[in-house]
Amino acid sequence: MATVTKTVEVPVPVREAYNQWTQFESFPHFMEGVEEIHQLDDKRLHWRAKVAGKDVEWDAEITEQIPDTRIAWRSLDGRSNAGVVDFHRISDGVTNISLQIDAEPEGLVESVGDRLGFLDRQVEGDLKRFKEFIAER
Repeated sequence: MATVTKTVEVPVPVREAYNQWTQFESFPHFMEGVEEIHQLDDKRLHWRAKVAGKDVEWDAEITEQIPDTRIAWRSLDGRSNAGVVDFHRISDGVTNISLQIDAEPEGLVESVGDRLGFLDRQVEGDLKRFKEFIAER
């Protein structure tokens, strides 16, 4: 299993960063490869994405949610993945976001991509795009 941890500072208060992150259906605006997310209920999400050129779908559940502080999840089927996002107040208008993702590469292409640091670069890019996305709002 590949584990990636990245952080980014965003120019908004903690509440605003957290509230935007929990708008899961907006993820395709800043997450590479994510095509669609549907929130099925308070705890479950259905993901549709393109990974290593293949269309994939899976359901995930939120396993921990502490307002303005943390969101953790794990996949229920399909793609094996889990993670946690922590929100830390730096100042009234700056928040540090820490994202850790654990994902199991599937097949040769993904395994090679993992060894080449693809997931690491993708997570870093996703956080950078989130910063731009929220700063523009």
